[in-house]
Amino acid sequence: MFSSAKAFEGQHYSTLKRQCLQSGALFEDPLFPAVDDSLFYQGNRIGRVHWKRPEELCDDPHLFVDGISAHDLHQGQLGNCWFVAACSSLASRESLWQKVIPDWKEQEWDPEKADSYAGIFHFRFWRFGEWVDVVIDDRLPTVDNQLVYCHSNDSNEFWSALVEKAYAKVYGCYEALDGGNTADALVDFTGGVSEPMDLLEGQFAQDETARNQLFERVLKVHNRDGLISCSIRATTVEDMEARLDCGLVKGHAYAVTDVRKVRLGHGLLAYFKSEKLHMIRMRNPWGEKEWSGPWSDSSEEWKKVSKSEREKLGVTVQDDGEFWMNFEDFCHYFTDLILCRLINTSYLSIHKTWEEEVMRGLWLHRDEPLRNRAGGCINHKTTFLQNPQYVFDVRKVEDEVLICLQQKERRATPKEGKGENLAIGFDIHRVELNRKYRMHSAQQKVAGSIYINSRCVFLRKELKEGRYVIIPTTFDPGQQGEFLLRVFTDVPSDCKELTLDEPPQTCWTGMCGYPQLVTQVHVLSAEGLQGQDANGELHCLISHKTHSDFCTRASDPYVIITCEGEKVRSPVHKDTRCPNFDIKGIFYRKKPKEGIHIEIYNKNVIVDTFLGQVTLFSDPNDRQEQHTVYLKDKGSRQDNNLPGTLTVRVITCTTLTNI
Repeated sequence: MFSSAKAFEGQHYSTLKRQCLQSGALFEDPLFPAVDDSLFYQGNRIGRVHWKRPEELCDDPHLFVDGISAHDLHQGQLGNCWFVAACSSLASRESLWQKVIPDWKEQEWDPEKADSYAGIFHFRFWRFGEWVDVVIDDRLPTVDNQLVYCHSNDSNEFWSALVEKAYAKVYGCYEALDGGNTADALVDFTGGVSEPMDLLEGQFAQDETARNQLFERVLKVHNRDGLISCSIRATTVEDMEARLDCGLVKGHAYAVTDVRKVRLGHGLLAYFKSEKLHMIRMRNPWGEKEWSGPWSDSSEEWKKVSKSEREKLGVTVQDDGEFWMNFEDFCHYFTDLILCRLINTSYLSIHKTWEEEVMRGLWLHRDEPLRNRAGGCINHKTTFLQNPQYVFDVRKVEDEVLICLQQKERRATPKEGKGENLAIGFDIHRVELNRKYRMHSAQQKVAGSIYINSRCVFLRKELKEGRYVIIPTTFDPGQQGEFLLRVFTDVPSDCKELTLDEPPQTCWTGMCGYPQLVTQVHVLSAEGLQGQDANGELHCLISHKTHSDFCTRASDPYVIITCEGEKVRSPVHKDTRCPNFDIKGIFYRKKPKEGIHIEIYNKNVIVDTFLGQVTLFSDPNDRQEQHTVYLKDKGSRQDNNLPGTLTVRVITCTTLTNI
């Protein structure tokens, strides 16, 4: 995840620092100068600003004073609590902040090596699928000799102010950080995947089972070094940063700094009690104004916990902005939760490993329908399928799939101000098992994300074995932009973009022919298949029960569709005589008069057993799409009926881009 970083705007830290040391001049960044345009879109709103280097603000500047901590951060005059909350979360994860602040020992001020200081620093952020290395000078905005924006408890500690400046440079100016999204900052610090959760919609305050399941999920994300943030939704402008009677603040991002199961009781007896309280610790980026309810810093509830347990939890009685709540109260007051997972793709890990596929794409409007790639959401039925399409396979009987769609942000500019995000989302359709060309008619939609004008849209979904197509879209047609699609599965999904509309013409087409028809075969289900005994021998189950009927069990059937030498095989359905196959195949046919063969087999340990077959003929004039047919024997006995029927839907078109 952190292997290499690209120089932001072509500025290489080591080269620039070497040039400064050779010239004896402190670095002044020409791309993010010490002027008002680096602070605001248009016009100064805070009075005269003086840009000063840390050495002009204190005698002994450092990146870190007594290490790095969530308590180092205070928000300042900018409405970027979302960024400060994300920094608070980052500060609690050494493995993560050392990636954002690379070579921190080399960058630290060293009084013994004063000649190694060049007024230049660099930080790393994950931006649109890659790590970028951002160079800044250390001139910071001040008013009355005080830092205007993010600052530390210690007046000589500057890591938070410098990280904020680098982040502002990426966004275009400091003002661009006003009123952002914590989920975006968490992703920028980690390269992880953020999952926003609506606690009201999930009814976690009322549903104890759901709440306990959520706590286990939050605990797992925390224990695996993920970052977590939360907030209380403000529904009106007046609500923004309004303080509730319990001390919590609306419309304000809090960092989650710890998640624990806390033992109640004292002494040895506590270890034999099964009762554990679900607890969560948060921090207000203001560095003050805490929760005042149960389990707040000085509440009576802490007497139920032993002194050693309190020390382990770091309970302090001071208004430092950090506080504990039990998870039930948390779900009662907080409305939004963001879980930023570090998706583990290392095969050396003891934890679950994910397979990641990363696709870069483009919504691009063209007038020609087959070339248009900006069709809008499914509300626009005539253009929806003109969007980019990505096919992937689920190869397990059922697999949890994580999908993240991210649009490329528009950087802030002095003329236009902050770039506005498009409303984006995606749908997932279950398609034919052998589809390799673009969809031209809607299929079975199995899932879809919300549509929202945020940078990222996330979906977690359990999908059955099969082939699927993801269609990422803007909400309205004709809107253009770049996007990044990330698909995580348990086993490789072979995700790739579908770019062709139909089989291509090649140099062999004249000799071998070109398809005249396209046929979609949808095998829906079978009824009354033969059963088998304990030895795997088949029996026809009849209505008059005999002793042998009680020893006969259902089969493990699967189906194979064959057309002009191409085969599509379904997964095995366990222990059933009436399988709901629900699988499709699509065939581009050069020989319209040749039949389509469908065979059913029973899965055995050594040799699979034939259960029956049908042969269908289909042309574009067929009005009846769905057929229920009796199974036939094979070879010289193919005129004989076998037990069971098969229900199939067949559609054939002469236009290859109709299905």
